[in-house]
Amino acid sequence: MKGGMQGMLKQVQKMQAEMERVQNELGNKTVTEESGGGMVKATVNGKKELISVQIDNEVISGGDKEMLEDLVVAAVNKALESAGKMAEDEMAKVTRGMLPPGMNIPGF
Repeated sequence: MKGGMQGMLKQVQKMQAEMERVQNELGNKTVTEESGGGMVKATVNGKKELISVQIDNEVISGGDKEMLEDLVVAAVNKALESAGKMAEDEMAKVTRGMLPPGMNIPGF
């Protein structure tokens, strides 16, 4: 029984180290989403940090401030959603094969 617990502890430690590595790498992975047919683009990293926003000159020169604000919000929200999915997918790769079938860790 003792050997089994040590083996399990090593597996958990290995999984924790791997999860930490993936979380660090997520800061370097980005996703870009757009709204308004590409008029506004938002880039977010895997840590859900907004990296950049690109706005087409046509939207700016149009002078419709409310529309521009809506397009920015829409692009950022899409990018945040995609970044969250990317992070979940990367974490799932780590936990796959390390957890017994049917055992789930919330958030992964």
